[in-house]
Amino acid sequence: MPSIAPFSLPGKFYRGNIHTHSTLSDGLLEPQQVMEAYKDAGYDFLSLTDHFVSHFDWPVADTREFRSASFTTIIGAELHAPENSVGEIWHILAVGLPLDFAPASENEDGVALAKRAQEAGAFVGIAHPLWSQLSIEDGLALSFADAVEVYNHGCAVENDRGDGFYLLDQLLNKDLKMSAFATDDAHFSSFDNDAFGGWVQVKSESLDPDSLLAALKAGHYYGSTGPVFQDVQIDGNQLHVECSPVNAIIAQGGLSRSVVKKGQSITSATLDISLLVEPKKTGWHPVSPSDWFRITILDDSGYRAWTNPIW
Repeated sequence: MPSIAPFSLPGKFYRGNIHTHSTLSDGLLEPQQVMEAYKDAGYDFLSLTDHFVSHFDWPVADTREFRSASFTTIIGAELHAPENSVGEIWHILAVGLPLDFAPASENEDGVALAKRAQEAGAFVGIAHPLWSQLSIEDGLALSFADAVEVYNHGCAVENDRGDGFYLLDQLLNKDLKMSAFATDDAHFSSFDNDAFGGWVQVKSESLDPDSLLAALKAGHYYGSTGPVFQDVQIDGNQLHVECSPVNAIIAQGGLSRSVVKKGQSITSATLDISLLVEPKKTGWHPVSPSDWFRITILDDSGYRAWTNPIW
């Protein structure tokens, strides 16, 4: 079977976190301490995304001095402006910002600010939608975004609102081709243990920040809290997945149906996905086809990894 992107692409997977905070906003560690923590934890890259608001003097952290042959950074920030459907400020991740990105103007709302960041070259992500209680209308307002934050570890450990798939899947069903990223959103609270819980594995030909950013924008990555995808292959309606040892390999589309292989420490599965992509009737229940599906792998400790949607 032929492998599909990003597994079929040249280069290697680099592990990175693209949402975290320092003392430049409301984090508890200095930027250098944050960088050292992620390097020591085995990460290849980091985007320090402090809160881009006047209260913190509009920080876009210059982290270039922390780059080396084995670890790099992407300039970024978490953008805020009025207002989402529940009347709160937007939280919008912008990775790949220019250092001179201008502060929000008095009349600039969150949607306009996100558009300006994307036009400046940033990967734009809808941050922690469940924590922010975002509606489908909020997601549609940001229909131009690159991705949805489907797992936010800080929110998960703070109040069990780290999920974002409910919003992503609805947007995919509206034919919006977004990708799915996992992060920490770490503030380094020792009480919450909010670091090193969610990350992206980005397929890139090098550790160059521009190459990593281009791969993020193209969706050439997957999100994880532990397991590793090694290959994904498709031939017609036959899907083959290879991965680190897991207890379930799941393909799910835009409706209620899924195709699952379960076991103990399984490292591969070949699944017939015709149930997801072809109209058919199973018993008493007609099944409509889905234009997309994604793959989840789940290990015996409850850790997961997710591919981006496959159209």
